[in-house]
Amino acid sequence: MVAFGGNALLRSGEPGTYENQLRNVEQTCAQLAHLLQRGYDLVIGHGNGPQVGNVMLQHEAGKQLFGLEAMPMDFCGAETQGSIAYLIETGMERVLRRARLDRPVVSLVTRVVVGADDPGFQNPTKPVGPYYAEAPKDGAVYREDPRGRGWRKVVASPRPIAITNIGLVERLAREGCIVITVGGGGIPVVETAEGHRGVEAVIDKDLACALAAIRMKADEFYILTDVPKVYINFRQPGEQALDTLTVADAQRYLSEGQFAEGSMAPKVRAGILFVQNGGRECIITEAGQLDNPACGTRIIP
Repeated sequence: MVAFGGNALLRSGEPGTYENQLRNVEQTCAQLAHLLQRGYDLVIGHGNGPQVGNVMLQHEAGKQLFGLEAMPMDFCGAETQGSIAYLIETGMERVLRRARLDRPVVSLVTRVVVGADDPGFQNPTKPVGPYYAEAPKDGAVYREDPRGRGWRKVVASPRPIAITNIGLVERLAREGCIVITVGGGGIPVVETAEGHRGVEAVIDKDLACALAAIRMKADEFYILTDVPKVYINFRQPGEQALDTLTVADAQRYLSEGQFAEGSMAPKVRAGILFVQNGGRECIITEAGQLDNPACGTRIIP
């Protein structure tokens, strides 16, 4: 299982054009070819933060300018799952042809089940969508931006419980297909008597990818980010890159606050979750390091 970080789609400061995103995706896919050449079967998950935010802005603009109905957040998540998967399929196909590798690439728009009683819904913290000069009176929760940019909607970030069609994903992967799934952490849904219902929430994509890896009984879980290894005392005196972390070490460093929330901490938690539930190891690294079989920081039992 491979979780694409945000920089696999868009580098810091880059405009979010189609050309920029496709170029970045293709470069990341080129690094994954090293895993394919070593005989791996691959399942790919990805983030969608900037992209789903842009889609929500487009819906808001259409509502204000043309009176169009703005679609709910789960719908916007599905849109970006499809569009980003299209970019990954396109980039991966180009890489496979150059490497003369014959692997089908399959994308699944994926719903991820969360609990309707998840405590995150009582205390939403994840900012999404546009900034407003004043908080709209529409029943949603808004919080003022600490940088003074206005008010912004906040939604829950519940824990993933189940992934729809994960058995099919595993089967396709074990048959040699490269499968793209749980994009953006998956479309968050809750169980109802009539079936699944979408909810306004953002699922952490590393946790969703970890759950997918566990359910598929994956051997290894790669989390791709913008640094080659995990560090303690990051960008401070005594900075140290870590080659290997036991689960106990990782938990200790988390409790000490060594890993920043919204950055490395969620990745380390996802790695711990995978290893504690039967995974052999989680590798956190930068995509450009994948040509080295000993790359990154490895979280092990």
